[in-house]
Amino acid sequence: MPGFLRRHWLLLLLLTGGVTLRVLVWLAYEPALLYIDSFRYLGNLEALRPTDLNPLGYTVVLKLLLSFGGLAFVQAVQHLVGVLLAVSLYALVLRYTSRTWIGALACAPVLLDAYQLQIEALIMSELWFQALLVGALWALLGKGEPTGGRAAVAGVLIGCAVITRTIGFTLVVPMVGYLVLAGGAWRSRAGWRRIAVRGTAGLLGVAVVLLPYSAYFRSQAGYWGLTGATGNVLYGRTATVADCAELPQEDAGLQLFCPDEPRDERPGIDYYTHFVYGDPSWPPEGLPDGRTKEELANQFTLAVVRNQPFDFFGSIAKDFLKNFDSLKRTHPKDVPVERWHFQVTYPYYDIGPDSVERYNAVTYAYDGVLPDSDTDLASFLRGYQLGGGYTWGPLLAAFAMLGLLASVGTGRARASGLRSAAFLATGGGLIILLGAAAFEFSWRYQLPALVLLPLGGALGLAAILGTRSGASGVATERRSGLDEYPDEVDAEAVADFRQRYGDNPLTPLVVVIAAYNEAQGIGAVLRGMPTHVGDVPVSTLVVVDGATDDTAAVAHEAGAYVCVASRNRGQGAALRLGYHLAGESGARYIVTTDADGQYDNNEMPLLVKPLLDDTADFVTGSRRLGSYQHDSAIRWLGVRVFSWIASLLTLRRITDTSFGFRAMKAELAMSVTLREPQYQSSELLLGVMARGARVLEVPMTMRLRNNGTSKKGRSIKYGANYARVMFWTWLREYVFRGGKRAGRAARIS
Repeated sequence: MPGFLRRHWLLLLLLTGGVTLRVLVWLAYEPALLYIDSFRYLGNLEALRPTDLNPLGYTVVLKLLLSFGGLAFVQAVQHLVGVLLAVSLYALVLRYTSRTWIGALACAPVLLDAYQLQIEALIMSELWFQALLVGALWALLGKGEPTGGRAAVAGVLIGCAVITRTIGFTLVVPMVGYLVLAGGAWRSRAGWRRIAVRGTAGLLGVAVVLLPYSAYFRSQAGYWGLTGATGNVLYGRTATVADCAELPQEDAGLQLFCPDEPRDERPGIDYYTHFVYGDPSWPPEGLPDGRTKEELANQFTLAVVRNQPFDFFGSIAKDFLKNFDSLKRTHPKDVPVERWHFQVTYPYYDIGPDSVERYNAVTYAYDGVLPDSDTDLASFLRGYQLGGGYTWGPLLAAFAMLGLLASVGTGRARASGLRSAAFLATGGGLIILLGAAAFEFSWRYQLPALVLLPLGGALGLAAILGTRSGASGVATERRSGLDEYPDEVDAEAVADFRQRYGDNPLTPLVVVIAAYNEAQGIGAVLRGMPTHVGDVPVSTLVVVDGATDDTAAVAHEAGAYVCVASRNRGQGAALRLGYHLAGESGARYIVTTDADGQYDNNEMPLLVKPLLDDTADFVTGSRRLGSYQHDSAIRWLGVRVFSWIASLLTLRRITDTSFGFRAMKAELAMSVTLREPQYQSSELLLGVMARGARVLEVPMTMRLRNNGTSKKGRSIKYGANYARVMFWTWLREYVFRGGKRAGRAARIS
């Protein structure tokens, strides 16, 4: 762990700042911030109408989150996701370079940008759109040249991004470009076959999401579509630049849609989009012929683009360049930047008659409180934001330039293998900004660039400087904790064991027990151990972890095989030694239990049967599914808290992370990275899940110790260390090593 901290100190510093700021935001605004769009999402939770202005992606996420808690819970989860996004970006960069400071450049904007913090506090879709973008990037860039399967996953994620924010459709272009360029496959005929496979898979992945969604839309609207925002998308843009004299004078419909005001006196795009076209009573005099409002808006847009292409595309380019302004200010006729500023008092936006009452009703319905702000915290956050706590526009431009330079092979980038990766991230960021600018400019629409342009710039910088990585091409972190197996103590203990028992003395099913000064209780545990599970004989291996009492002698007299480590290193070290020794001595299946009599070893058949049936690779008992006695309220709470954290980290429901009665295939136990001398339970569980193992929970019994006191120390200290190990194991296995999402953690009731 000290080595890990030294290597990643800059990330940890940024994480400290990012987490602190998010806690302050969560405390500053109760229960969460609400914008105009928030009420559209909340108002569609039950009906799930695809024809509304906003697509259903975020509405579904919001509905799921609200089933667990209120708006304050949603805000907390969104802040957590923001932190995880930053860590994911950091880890993705380190798969291509060992320069941790470059990884820090990629994640710092997400962690520290005040506009990012504000959008996470809002009941809005932007954060989840960012998360889907990062997921697609990991699918494509996480490990070597993309395969058809990974391209399909990326396509599915992009499809989900589209139904979260329709601007996500623009990402299909850089995805296809990357699938063509990645690995230099385009240079050979065989490579083009690979391109065809993965390109088709990527597009099918997008279609798998969008076609059913569009069919659902058609069932509600009577025509194919993705959102109710159709004809008005570009009407506002063209209305601000249209020269009415250039339109057909005889077409009353097009003339009706052309504003009466001179072009230099017209309001902004937002006005024509939402307050003109978006007004259901406009035009008050009605339409002049049989064309619908949407048809006329589309025809008006096409006519303006055809007659005034330079005005149209020039206005888009002007808005696109605003993203790189040195100051985040409100440009003339644009959406006010104040909408995305932290306010000292709780902000109420105009959502129609009785706006305040509607705000109050919504927050009270979900959280039982009225909207409120802590003025001191809110003032601090506002000062941080207005005082420069955001990503400087020229810095974003620099990131974009680095990504583009690497994409064309500048300097060492030509031979780095990172050109296509830099192109994907940078191209994705730029095309989203350009697509958003085609609609209208808003600082809110810049937020997806915070995860894409810094990543593209970081990859570009790594390419230009030249990568420094291991043979696998992926940067690796320094190891800490236990040395790799076998260390000096392991080797000595194994040699002594083989001298006494031979090379393969154990049965196919071995029970491994780690014991330290357990002479008083281990005899009773061993005498109650089953000799067979079905037709499979059972042998017991006790690893004595540097005990100072007669544990080894008592275990030997009770008929167990005994392996003695010369010094005490912790339960994790003893169990790791036992796993390898059992596997190397003939075991096919390994069961772990404790030496203190807390588990009912007569329940072993239930634990082992899924292994013998080959329906699971790893089976763990669960006191919460079964029954248990406890003598500590803190530990009772800790079991639940850590189960919830592990479930969140692995996206699989886990009810008990620290139950010591477990069964697993021997080769799986030997393959897991185990570095923790203590607090090893969650390291093993998350490790096997990261390898894609089939994990099963079964109900079990847990009793109080039959003697002595627990060696886990004080509950609070133990809990803090347990949380540390769980988090760093997840970071190592899932983030840095790209672990698989394990098969669903099943349960037997």
